[in-house]
Amino acid sequence: MVFQDWALFPHLSVEANVAYGLPRSERKGNRVAEALKLVGLKDLSDRMPATLSGGQQQRVALARALAPQPAVLLLDEPFSNLDTALRIEVRTDVHRLLHELGITAIFVTHDQEEAFVLGDQVAVMREGRIVQVDTPQGLYTEPADRAVAEFVGAGSLIRATASDGKADSPCGRIAVSVANGDVDVLFRPEQITLLDHGDATVDLVEYYGHDAMVFVRTPADKHSDGGLLRVRCSPTTTVQRGDKVGLAFTGDVAVAFPAG
Repeated sequence: MVFQDWALFPHLSVEANVAYGLPRSERKGNRVAEALKLVGLKDLSDRMPATLSGGQQQRVALARALAPQPAVLLLDEPFSNLDTALRIEVRTDVHRLLHELGITAIFVTHDQEEAFVLGDQVAVMREGRIVQVDTPQGLYTEPADRAVAEFVGAGSLIRATASDGKADSPCGRIAVSVANGDVDVLFRPEQITLLDHGDATVDLVEYYGHDAMVFVRTPADKHSDGGLLRVRCSPTTTVQRGDKVGLAFTGDVAVAFPAG
């Protein structure tokens, strides 16, 4: 197990920390050196935990868990104590290492990005129960219910009325996954594109470098409730707050849930 706070023994060296879980007869063999080499710390075996950076301490905790050559590894939010840049770096290293070693790992996290990046299968838990297990792609494209849809990834739910598998929406009449009745339609940001003319209003633009998220407020009409839609755009987008735009749905079928 790799603990959230790493749980290293402060009075023991890196080498002694990693050796702690091994039988006494194997603590002086090659197992410790091999585990430290795996995590890139073979030259720091004599150091004390307090002299290491957060990322290095995390790697020591991982080496200690790997040294006994476990069949299953449990990681309990192991990156939560690291700053953002270091967390991404260590996460990538751990991901690569687990694949190379072929170890089954159960990773506990509140960060859905971490779950999507690291997980071959992801379980969403709510109130102590598993509500959906699927691949990251399956969770994102086919959420089991409205709560999972709102929790996993960015998206917007707009109330509309479906008939014969289609519904009028701020993006025009589109195919939806519920045939008839009042529904909440899920729009993912990448399923919408902006048009030059329309009656929706740009509410906010967030620039991320690799892309931009544009928040568009749509007016209510007789077919659907108005609301705030997120639209993922190219970083070169020139729209600004207050601009009037139109919206087009670029997906095939929008996920919808019976209105509750």
